Amino acid sequence: MSKQVSRRQFLSYTLTGVGGFMAAGMLMPMVRFALDPVLQTKEAGDFVPTELKVADITEIPTKVDFTFEQVDAWYKANVTNTAWVYKNGDAIIALSPVCKHLGCMVDWEHKDGNKNEFFCPCHAGRYTKDGGNIKGTPPLGPLDEYEIKEKDGLLMIGPAKANTLV
Repeated sequence: MSKQVSRRQFLSYTLTGVGGFMAAGMLMPMVRFALDPVLQTKEAGDFVPTELKVADITEIPTKVDFTFEQVDAWYKANVTNTAWVYKNGDAIIALSPVCKHLGCMVDWEHKDGNKNEFFCPCHAGRYTKDGGNIKGTPPLGPLDEYEIKEKDGLLMIGPAKANTLV
C-alpha cells in the first residue's frame, strides 16, 4: 500500500522547508549578534600598570591616574581612572576617589582646612585617611579600596573592592 503525495502537498512541504531555511538564514546573524558579547572571554580582575614607582610612595596620599581599555560589546575605549595612593607602614593603600554620597571626587586636605582628611566639595563630605566616613557628614559608607600589587618596581592597580581598612 503506497501513499502518494499530491501535487498540492508536495508544494506545501517544499515551500515550508524553503521558507524555514530562509528564516533560519535571516535569524542566525541576529542571534549571533545578540549572544556574541555574552560569549566573549572577559579579562576581569586584570591589574593596570601605573607610572608610579613603589619606592616613591610616601605616607601622604598622592593622586595617581591609570588608563585601561574598556570593552562595551563591540565598542572599545580607553578609560582613565584615579586612585589616592599612600603607605601605611609597609602596606600600600589605594583608595577610590569617588564619594559614596553622590559620586563626586574627593580631595586630600582640601583648601578649606580639612587637615589629614579626604574632603568632598559637593556636600562637605569628609573621610578619614583610611577612607572611613566621618559621622555627621553626608557619605553613607567608606571609600572603596583598590587591589594593588607590584611589578618591576611599579605600582599596579586592580579592581575596586569594599574597604577593608575601617
